[in-house]
Amino acid sequence: MTGKRYYLSTLSAWRCHSPRFAHSHWFALESPQPANTRANGAAPDPAAAADTPILLLVEADEGAHLALEDDPAFEPLPHPLAAKAISETAQKALAQLGVSNGATTFDVAEALARFHPLLRHRVF
Repeated sequence: MTGKRYYLSTLSAWRCHSPRFAHSHWFALESPQPANTRANGAAPDPAAAADTPILLLVEADEGAHLALEDDPAFEPLPHPLAAKAISETAQKALAQLGVSNGATTFDVAEALARFHPLLRHRVF
């Protein structure tokens, strides 16, 4: 049986664990340097892109979720239907998307759904 959970992480950390996921969707919280601001039109630095912070929704089995919780590169957000606010660290990372102090994971999912509809919390 699989379950869904939201996490804050980096693109490189996601790549390390992604083979264990049934499905995952992510949203970059900082985009790599735009082409018009790079010197001489050079390609973006792959190492910098790998460290891009992301918010991701992971659908996976319990073992995969436990591995993510044990990995310091992943910050699990509270269950979307829990009336528990996200951490201050998470709020600061998501503030640019309109996530305010005291926001819950459900609020985060709704804010991100404006940019990536598959990140909206759904219960089937």
